[in-house]
Amino acid sequence: MTRLGILVLGYLLSVSAPLIAVAQPPNARVGEIIPRDVREMYDRGLQYLATTQSENGDWVKSGGQQGPGVTGLGLMVFLASGEDPNFGLYSNHVRKAARNVIAGQSASTGFFGSSMYDHGFAMLGLAEAYGAVDDRSLWPEGKGKDQRLIGAALELAVRAAITSQKKNSTGAWRYSPDSTDADTSVAGSVLVGLLAARNAGIEVPDESIDKAVSYFTKMTAASGQVAYSGGLGGFDESMARISIGTLVYAIGRRKDLPQYKATLGYLTQRVEQPGSPGHGGVEYQRYYQAQALFQGDVEAWQKWNKLLIRQLKSTQQADGSFNGSYGAGLSTSMSLLALALNYRFLPIYER
Repeated sequence: MTRLGILVLGYLLSVSAPLIAVAQPPNARVGEIIPRDVREMYDRGLQYLATTQSENGDWVKSGGQQGPGVTGLGLMVFLASGEDPNFGLYSNHVRKAARNVIAGQSASTGFFGSSMYDHGFAMLGLAEAYGAVDDRSLWPEGKGKDQRLIGAALELAVRAAITSQKKNSTGAWRYSPDSTDADTSVAGSVLVGLLAARNAGIEVPDESIDKAVSYFTKMTAASGQVAYSGGLGGFDESMARISIGTLVYAIGRRKDLPQYKATLGYLTQRVEQPGSPGHGGVEYQRYYQAQALFQGDVEAWQKWNKLLIRQLKSTQQADGSFNGSYGAGLSTSMSLLALALNYRFLPIYER
């Protein structure tokens, strides 16, 4: 089904069908025009991810980093395109990616992969799929004991993240679920995953969100700079970490905090400056900076987005991929998700 078909179908259903409770309602914006350069780049990137996805649903063919979190971000790229996730052009790729993420979860602990980075991004990917992907066709061979539905896997993941947080004296997360210290990069991935799960209708205690947000306030300087871990690295011009701070305050509904105003101010005053990626590559920075600016200041995002489009247009490879610090698969997913704010189909991209 085309994007236009989805919009028309959504309108017809809204005026003719009885109200049905769903985890995540469609987020299409009628009448908004997607720049041609964005559509062309995104479609080429989608084709690259579609052709390099393995039968298991991951992107091992692309090399670089792998795991449920990487697959979760790839899943989001397909969901963000606006194609019908159940019957559209990439519906089979959506199902394979969702199955791969769930297969990477421990049935006993609920954790995804081997790192809390994996856990956060995998949880985010499933939260965006929940309510959009029809579970009835997720496991065509029949539901077995390890073939959880998306909602069940998401609930397990939320409980695992909260269990890990309770062990951590900072109220946040680091690489291991048993870590006793934290950093704002890992903590950001897990917190955004929890906020997406809450947005999808999964119960997430306010106490857990409040503790994590409190950790970020302690790591945010009056200047708006965000430290990495404890005193290590101090406050520097890491645009990635400043963007993560802005984003978690915004979608955590804490725009009243002075730390939010400081981080957002730091970003908006530097929309034309590349800054330092900090802990991660430039595609990692762009992934978060796109969301942070869109949530905080649409005019600043529009200005930055024009620069992003030019930058990505000049670096996209002939096969539709983007090279970067993490290998073509993950670098392509993060680059496309930075562009996906132009579509705004993902619930986490709502303002």
